[in-house]
Amino acid sequence: MEQLKHECGVAMIRLLKPISYYQQKYGTARYGLNKLYLMMEKQHNRGQEGAGIACVNMDAPAGTEYMYRERAEGKDAITEIFRRIEKGQLSTDNGSAPNDNYQLSIFNSQLYMGHLRYSTTGRHGLGYVHPFLRRNNWRAKNLSLCGNFNMTNIDEVFQYLISNGQSPRVYGDAYITLELMGHRLDREVERLYREAKDKELQGTAITDYIDNNVCIANILKKTMKHFDGGYVMCGITGSGELFAIRDPWGIRPAFYYHDDEIVVLASERPVIQTCFDLQAKDIKELRAGQSLIVHKSGELKLEQIIEPKQNAACSFERIYFSRGSDCDIYQERKRLGEQLMPQIMKAIDADVENTVFSYIPNTAEVAYYGMTDGFRKQGLDVRTEKVVWKDIKMRTFITEDNERNDLAAHVYDVSYGSVQAYKDYLVIIDDSIVRGTTLRESIFKILDRLHPKKIVMVSSSPQIRYPDYYGIDMSHLEELCAFRAAIALINERCMQQIIAETYRLCKTEPTTENHVRRIYAPFTVEEINQKIVEMLRPDNMQTPVELVFQSIEGLHKACPDHPGDWYFTGNYPTSGGTRLCNQAFVDFVEKKLKMQL
Repeated sequence: MEQLKHECGVAMIRLLKPISYYQQKYGTARYGLNKLYLMMEKQHNRGQEGAGIACVNMDAPAGTEYMYRERAEGKDAITEIFRRIEKGQLSTDNGSAPNDNYQLSIFNSQLYMGHLRYSTTGRHGLGYVHPFLRRNNWRAKNLSLCGNFNMTNIDEVFQYLISNGQSPRVYGDAYITLELMGHRLDREVERLYREAKDKELQGTAITDYIDNNVCIANILKKTMKHFDGGYVMCGITGSGELFAIRDPWGIRPAFYYHDDEIVVLASERPVIQTCFDLQAKDIKELRAGQSLIVHKSGELKLEQIIEPKQNAACSFERIYFSRGSDCDIYQERKRLGEQLMPQIMKAIDADVENTVFSYIPNTAEVAYYGMTDGFRKQGLDVRTEKVVWKDIKMRTFITEDNERNDLAAHVYDVSYGSVQAYKDYLVIIDDSIVRGTTLRESIFKILDRLHPKKIVMVSSSPQIRYPDYYGIDMSHLEELCAFRAAIALINERCMQQIIAETYRLCKTEPTTENHVRRIYAPFTVEEINQKIVEMLRPDNMQTPVELVFQSIEGLHKACPDHPGDWYFTGNYPTSGGTRLCNQAFVDFVEKKLKMQL
């Protein structure tokens, strides 16, 4: 219901045969480029602020372009990039005009990498769109990076670069990662250069030796140990190396497939299934701390770069972000809905006969099927209706708050006559309730027009109480309706000493534990639910409202292999996440409450 932005989606392709092979078998020399387009479009849900691609043609002769990058902004960025390629309207990084050879190099590339971007940092502009590119006259020193990540300790890494004599031009986790990894790549090339000289190689034989012996695993081991955060980092080099590495907690997802023709990697499994007509069992998941590396020769290796930490695979991927067409995610979302049946029965006084069940389109649809299946398994005949319709995506060109809110109220509409006024309970399920803005400004208002006996608003996820720092756009405590409700209860009950003590601990002991949990400790889930309802009910709304949230236990039962639940419990898998959460509370007190305790 409330669109959350997620950073980001990745796609990688390595062709293992000559281009002529794909021309003969599939009828096009653009096989790799076409597959990249499909993989990016199938992951469009993961990024609509920008997109970019990079590719390497290992057969390009000296004096011609061999490493290419193209980026665009906006929700139509993928279409725009491939339109430019088709029309030959390409950009170059050195300012020269592209030519036919330049375009031909793209079509004949063996390495392709794509990225879809959602910003979670508030930074916008083409300069922040991945992939990032580091140029050099030595092919092996050219590096392009993209990723699905947020690093929580970028200050420390920035200082590390400075202490080693570097002076980064941009302060940002993607750019700093590029500079640190590029530095290690330079050192690797220089090591190989010395080896080649010791072997008494000369001229281009030295270059060939370097290109054929770059050890990406060494570079990754020396680079990624510095980072705290959730990530899938992807890269290609000018000499033809391809790699992807997953964070040691397994926070962000990555899947891959390979055969004798191709190696592919993407953020989601069904993307690879659909684009290459595969079964789920054919596709593997990259393990925590593991890297997939494809050498220039085409040899694939899986290397453990960082020892895996405690599994913290993101549960929000299963609830919301990843495509529901994944065979496992589909079943998990159904279980999330089914498990809520006892709580719903209590909320409707077990009056199933006079209850209408529906959902908020579109991501909650699978949980809705699970919810209604749960009732049917108990022999109960449920009434289902499509009560809520999502009509349009409203543009925020109106600047006055009251006008903008009035427009937002019309994003959704209702099916009039679907509910018996003053007689039927109305159960509406959504995947999550984060800020509550859409509930207050739109959903509750339009549902009230139907005059149900009671609205039971159901969330297939637990209360979201804590910010995310690993790639999801919710980094401010005060944006979360559960947090605002807890603060309101503290103030109502004259318990402000909890705020003062929490602030003191967050200031003085920011890394020892998540002190923000103290804010919620005095209250039950039901008390916070009631306060959320009070805060989100529009003025003049007549219909009673009750909230039903998934339990933490229910979440883990439905998604047993993805225990990362810091949004709900505050149990951050990394020290950086804990520190940033505590800092978020300090910022809330000092900037929003305008006090220093």
